[in-house]
Amino acid sequence: MSETITLAHSPDSDDAFMFYGLATNKLDTGDLNFQHLLKDIQTLNEEAMRGTYDVTAISFHAYAYIHDKYALLPHGASIGDNYGPIVVSREPATPADIPNLKIAIPGKLTSAFLALRIFNSDFKYQVVPFDKIIDAVQDGTCDAGLLIHEGQLFYESKGLHKVLDLGQWWHAQHGLPLPMGGNAIRRDLGPERIKDVSKLLRESINYSLTHREDALQYALQFARDMDPELADRFVAMWVNELTLDYTDRGREAVRLLLNEGHQRGIIPHPVQVDFVEA
Repeated sequence: MSETITLAHSPDSDDAFMFYGLATNKLDTGDLNFQHLLKDIQTLNEEAMRGTYDVTAISFHAYAYIHDKYALLPHGASIGDNYGPIVVSREPATPADIPNLKIAIPGKLTSAFLALRIFNSDFKYQVVPFDKIIDAVQDGTCDAGLLIHEGQLFYESKGLHKVLDLGQWWHAQHGLPLPMGGNAIRRDLGPERIKDVSKLLRESINYSLTHREDALQYALQFARDMDPELADRFVAMWVNELTLDYTDRGREAVRLLLNEGHQRGIIPHPVQVDFVEA
């Protein structure tokens, strides 16, 4: 008898690339059926609080509030090694100007917002859908914006200026990559089922990496009219060898991000980070 697993992720080219093998039935999933649900990251973080989906993409910041219900899968992470979310502004500005800026952010539970607050908590902000942040900066609704998606690659063509690359700052501070998001699985599925699902999700990522051209063609439909070359660069940034396996550096980076968030009073409690055993 088959069982349906709800698999929620963002409607972005990098997630689409990652799940290409599963979404297009390239893999033998045995008695498991995967129901794909596409939601923006803010919604995914909120739904994870309720334990809505069996497997969900989440921000690592949000994991601080759902670790009682979910464990992290050992693959599927978006981790930037010496690059990451970028603060951009309408007028030229420096990192020292951040306390004087009103910044459009993609959600209070995003890891980008957590990293920015670790850098400097003293700024005004407004939550704006991630794909409207550049518009909010251009039209003057906000002085600056925190970019987490494709806008990282084309903000200059929109006349905006880089204020701070949080991934570069984090790497200079710690010598570690900056973890943004990962895939979490509900603990109540039980050890055997978790292992089955984990194996298939890893196979899907591996399939995409080894069938890169086909997976990229599939992912382009989620790239919001982005130039194919730009989409390729974006996918390569966020789906790579660290996506297949965090490695010790990646795991350490997740723990450090959440620990720093707690130490600075942003996250109210210490967070036990649990990874599913592969």
